[in-house]
Amino acid sequence: MSSCPPLSPSTASGIADVLRSVDCATAEAAAGAFGRLFGPDGRLGTALTLLLTLYIALLAVNLLTGRSRIGLSMLTPRMMTLGLVLTFATSWIAYQSVVWTLLTGAPDQIAAVVTNQQGSATAAFANRLDTLFTAVANAAEVASTPAPVSAVNGITPAPAQAAGWTAGDVLWMAALMLLLGTVGVLLVARIALAALLAIGPVFIVFALFRGTHGLFVGWLKGAVLFAIVPLFTVLIGGAALALLAPIVAELAMGPVSMRAAVSMFLGASVYVALMVLVLKVSSTIVAGWRIGRGGRESVNDERVANGGSAAVGAAGASNAVQAAEQNAAPPVPPVSDRVRAIVSATQMPANDTGMPGAVADRRIPVLTATSGTAADTFASRAVATDRRVQGVGTRFRSPAAPSKSPGKPVS
Repeated sequence: MSSCPPLSPSTASGIADVLRSVDCATAEAAAGAFGRLFGPDGRLGTALTLLLTLYIALLAVNLLTGRSRIGLSMLTPRMMTLGLVLTFATSWIAYQSVVWTLLTGAPDQIAAVVTNQQGSATAAFANRLDTLFTAVANAAEVASTPAPVSAVNGITPAPAQAAGWTAGDVLWMAALMLLLGTVGVLLVARIALAALLAIGPVFIVFALFRGTHGLFVGWLKGAVLFAIVPLFTVLIGGAALALLAPIVAELAMGPVSMRAAVSMFLGASVYVALMVLVLKVSSTIVAGWRIGRGGRESVNDERVANGGSAAVGAAGASNAVQAAEQNAAPPVPPVSDRVRAIVSATQMPANDTGMPGAVADRRIPVLTATSGTAADTFASRAVATDRRVQGVGTRFRSPAAPSKSPGKPVS
């Protein structure tokens, strides 16, 4: 027998009462579902025992075959995961105190802190919406009430119309849109969250195995999505109600004009659009969340997908560089500093062998000790043209130079 008040038009005086009734009913339904799943007489207790036995057996097989090593880095996360799964899947007190309270109460507390509200921010927002809806409904009834019979000719004047719509009709449509945008979003989010939390222990057990870890991630993302929807609804909806307050005050002051009714209808339309935006923003936030193994795999998949073209471009660039290196001229072997000093010391007329004057006037070009590609090339050519330093050059060859066959001059 349920202890929650029944949800009916005669007992529910406003949106706040409806939300309290729904919260009470969903909490009782979640507790009953948990007891039927993994409670003392739960029907899935045997299945949970088999899954835990299989998990321990797979861990032992990995240790025996050498696929895993015994260490703190391996055992600590596995044992913590196993302990958390056993705690939340077999104890309703732990599940309600942590999971249920965190997903249903934490967003409401955050909204209360942001709005500087004492108590529940959702209840205060519902009370404000009740006040606004009551004012709009009263203005709609006044606009729809027929005017009194004229004392002159006994004819009741018809209310003013625009395209077949009266001011009362427009206000009733605005009131329905306000209810649909607020109560519809809040009730759908709370009922969907209660359904996910009712079957939550099953998905918590799926977190043990790599193959079913994605199911746990999907369940957690869905639960967080429907948990933060009421938070944004209260924050954005509260700001929208503050903007609609002057229009509602004008409606309550006197005769309802078509201009005021249309302004209220426009404000209600913007309010509904904001509620749709709340769902879109919440889904976008949760979609970018990466959790555990699924997060690393998703990031790797994105890197592979986004880096395909970059890898192809890098491969093409590498091939181009290799082709350029192959087509380039062979590098000039470097000349050591000792060879340069010897060549500089031989800068004198080569007439000590009795050669003719024309030949004796040949001089070896002056070389400097400045390092660089042009200096190395010039020194190498000088060494190659002077026969007196060919042997010296091969004897004092730089270690970085490639090996040559004996007797072959340095080129």
